[in-house]
Amino acid sequence: MYQRILVPVDGSATASRGLAEAIALAKTLKAGIRLIHIVIGVPTLYPPLSAPAVQTLLDQLRSSGESILHEATTTVRAAGVAVDSRLVEALGSEAGERIIEQASAWPADLIVCGTHGRRGVRRILMGSDAEYILRHSSVPVLMIRCPETSERS
Repeated sequence: MYQRILVPVDGSATASRGLAEAIALAKTLKAGIRLIHIVIGVPTLYPPLSAPAVQTLLDQLRSSGESILHEATTTVRAAGVAVDSRLVEALGSEAGERIIEQASAWPADLIVCGTHGRRGVRRILMGSDAEYILRHSSVPVLMIRCPETSERS
């Protein structure tokens, strides 16, 4: 059934909940997990940052992403599940787009991701990578809501 489970992680409680569900599935199905962390581009700021400042910020984002991946990888390995990870840069695109690309390139059988459960105006203003993934994925997607952080509008 599902042998290759792609799990986006960003260090949030919702991503951790999605990871826990993916681990449980992987153990039951004897599947492997690929973790993915997306480094989002530096937002346009005013006043604009100098080139060295932008590079420093990007280096910090990459370092943070590597730490998030390391922690998640350690969690998956401790559960006895095969795991690998990827740090992917989404400079100039949205995280959801990169996740879909990675799911196709690997190729994943299933994507498991946490969602904040935003609705209404908050979803419109903040966007939803989870919704993008759900709408554009060619493989099944399991969305995991984190009740402690779910929002209502």
